[in-house]
Amino acid sequence: MSQPHDENDDALRQLPDIARDYPAIATGPIDRVGMEKIDLPILLPDASGTPIRMPAVADAFVSLDRPLAKGIHMSRLFLLLQDILEQNEVGTQTLGKLLRAFVDSHADTSSESHVALRCDYLVKVPSLATEHHGWKSYPIEISGHLHDDGMRFELQTRVTYSSTCPCSAALSRELIRGRFIQRFGPQGDSVSTDQVADWLASEDGMCATPHSQRSHAEVRIAVDPRTGAMPILPLIQAVEAAVGTPVQSAVKREDEQAFAALNGENLMFCEDAARKIRRGIEELSFVTDFRVAVRHEESLHPHDAVSVLCKGVEGGFVA
Repeated sequence: MSQPHDENDDALRQLPDIARDYPAIATGPIDRVGMEKIDLPILLPDASGTPIRMPAVADAFVSLDRPLAKGIHMSRLFLLLQDILEQNEVGTQTLGKLLRAFVDSHADTSSESHVALRCDYLVKVPSLATEHHGWKSYPIEISGHLHDDGMRFELQTRVTYSSTCPCSAALSRELIRGRFIQRFGPQGDSVSTDQVADWLASEDGMCATPHSQRSHAEVRIAVDPRTGAMPILPLIQAVEAAVGTPVQSAVKREDEQAFAALNGENLMFCEDAARKIRRGIEELSFVTDFRVAVRHEESLHPHDAVSVLCKGVEGGFVA
């Protein structure tokens, strides 16, 4: 039994297909061809593991291997993004399915594919000392690559924290020590505990304070393909635990005091921060490679202090 004829089929066949029917102006293979900054929603797990839909932007590419091919069909990549990410939580399996579909849709011209998804990941966090909660936003990028050696999945995020300079802290303590001797030295052993306590609580007793700065750790990891769901929250928590002083959301005076104590307990140069984060990431089973870049936006200098390190995998991330 024949199918009913649709005049639209004839009209579609009559439309020109530049990529198929016209020769390339210049020839040669191209590593990546596609689109960037495609708006779409994606499904990611929240802190409880429940998939939630959030706005994102996507990049989608395939290789153009045939030197004489005019170009690719970008609409195919666009529609595959929409179709596959509409119903599937983003993880290594979904990304793998998407990457294979990209190549299959261009089987005659492409052998490699790439996808990247970027969004702001919101986490509700408790205050340090009070019973309040507030939201913090973490920019993330999830990417996948299909190439001759197989598939590679990566996750990147940025964690903001406070860093207090150990050198400045030592110099401040020395100034306070000198002020203490100046104030109480002539009294010898006649100084009472109450006198010292009152002096320490005064402005004179805090004659110098170490400088702190808002700092950022940009961490990129290669994710074990067997992981499944993207380990966004475990990575964020590992980095924040390593530095010890993540910035806070809802803050009352008690919380601010607790934060000041954390800064005093976690003095660090940018080198210290990078090494502490490396130690925390090395304990994560789903990480096969990593790159850590920390930036301390100095309050003493007009420039930033930066430290970068990698795991050292052959052919992996570089500084």
